[in-house]
Amino acid sequence: MSERGRSRWRWQPDWRLWVFAAVLFPLLLGLGIWQVQRAGEKEAMLAQWDQQLKEGDWREVLDSGLTTGQPVQVNGHYDPRAVWLLDNRTRDGRSGYEVLTLFHPLAGPPVLVNRGWLPGPRRRSQLPAVDTPPGRLLIRARVADYPTPPVLADTPAESGWPRRVQALQPDAVREWAPQAIEQVLRLENPAQPGAFRADWAPDLMGSQTHYGYALQWFSLAAALAILTIVASFRRGKAQDEHGNG
Repeated sequence: MSERGRSRWRWQPDWRLWVFAAVLFPLLLGLGIWQVQRAGEKEAMLAQWDQQLKEGDWREVLDSGLTTGQPVQVNGHYDPRAVWLLDNRTRDGRSGYEVLTLFHPLAGPPVLVNRGWLPGPRRRSQLPAVDTPPGRLLIRARVADYPTPPVLADTPAESGWPRRVQALQPDAVREWAPQAIEQVLRLENPAQPGAFRADWAPDLMGSQTHYGYALQWFSLAAALAILTIVASFRRGKAQDEHGNG
């Protein structure tokens, strides 16, 4: 029985496609492996942070170094005299302030605490009332950088407390507390002592996110390999059983 007219798949690779795949495939694998390594590093770092959080020694945490997004737990008290109001901060379309108050730990240098957002009065000339809880408190917070949003023009420095500011630098805080550290603590949630609206976005990418990225890169590498092999087959005419073309 003749097979004339029928077609078969034949192996006929395109060298240009294979060169492209040979360059891209290890790159995709490398990116996937890098994301897996980053996930492992992140898990180790989070485990270290968790251990430090359980121990709760502020001075030891400082000695080991602070990293943005790191959770900390500090015993101490607020300084109700040193309150800065970071201007032009909005929530749900309403203008207001982020309240920053100096905090004195029981041991170690003072630190500025961002207590969250507070709506501003209708009149610009008025400042919101800021209630600061007295006495010894235990706060849970996350390490953050000083709030230095872009300012379009210089504004005159205000006097008195609370003090409205457009941006805040460590040097301005050190005028009041010379030993204040370079980082800010942002209260972890609105349930913390002295918190206002503390609805921060996550400071840190979790390990699961890295694993998700790794899966994407590995999937792309697998898809590239499969498509390259499939594209290397060509449909062609089959010869009959007597060898006639």
